[in-house]
Amino acid sequence: MNGEPKGKLALYWAASCGGCEIAVLAINERILDVDALFDIVFWPVAVDAKVHDVEKMADGSIDVCLFNGGIRTSEQEYMARLLRKKSKVLVAFGSCAHEGCIPGLANSTSRRRIFETVYHETPSTENTDHVEPQPSTAVPEGTLHLPVFYDTLRTLDQTVKVDYYLPGCPPEADRIWDAITAIVENNLPPPGSVIGAETTVCQECPRKRNEKKVKKFYRTWEIIPDEETCLLEQGLLCCGIATRAGCGARCPQVGSPCIGCYGPNEGIHDHGARMMAALASTIDSNDPEEIDRIIRDGIPDPVGSFYRFGLAASHLRRKKEAMIET
Repeated sequence: MNGEPKGKLALYWAASCGGCEIAVLAINERILDVDALFDIVFWPVAVDAKVHDVEKMADGSIDVCLFNGGIRTSEQEYMARLLRKKSKVLVAFGSCAHEGCIPGLANSTSRRRIFETVYHETPSTENTDHVEPQPSTAVPEGTLHLPVFYDTLRTLDQTVKVDYYLPGCPPEADRIWDAITAIVENNLPPPGSVIGAETTVCQECPRKRNEKKVKKFYRTWEIIPDEETCLLEQGLLCCGIATRAGCGARCPQVGSPCIGCYGPNEGIHDHGARMMAALASTIDSNDPEEIDRIIRDGIPDPVGSFYRFGLAASHLRRKKEAMIET
């Protein structure tokens, strides 16, 4: 860096599986270049830095924060607001921060039902006193405080302003490096942009595409697809037709349909709606009853199929019901 001071980098893990944290290491030896460019000032999974250390930093003193995970609890909301205030550039890093991802599927139910299942109804649970976590509990040593578990999972940009989005579950290593390079070289797209490709997974997929006429949708365990033909044409629910490129079509290339983890491609605001519209044109029937049967038998879980990664960010956002707490 020719004697220039290092930048300051922060990473944080909210409501997610943590795969994005591991994906950072997938850039392999280029992590040494990251070390040469940045001091990591906050990364709870890897660096011994505390929240009060961040609180003491000057506002805007962190150059880049890669924030992965949705906002499910009051603690995660506090950290999102804190890191937004302390960071010049806040990146929604990965599908959970970008769209809500798998944790966002819980928006199809309520906090009450989640607690009933987790703490009372599972076969392995023994909870005769019906104990549940509470925001505050009196103990001999004082009052024990736990984060409030919200009824609705929100995406990062439903909580604070986000500068850029880096999609994927997790983002591919090359896309992570592209983002780091763009930040360092000040070669970023306009604020609010998704860093990455603007086309679809289908355009990256080498499989042969013909006219799509589907009489039956199959679950992945029901057939072994041939190695050359478009998976959607073979009746497998492949979301590549509506999903942003950037992964190199890794799943379709090994016979597994795209599940949509990179979210909607450029210009599309609701991935699930775009996918349903695309599928409607592929069903080879004009009979409403047959169409209903094809969909019902082949796609038994529409929310999990079309909104697996994007329910929280979609126009639906969550199941409509009396809210316990938003």
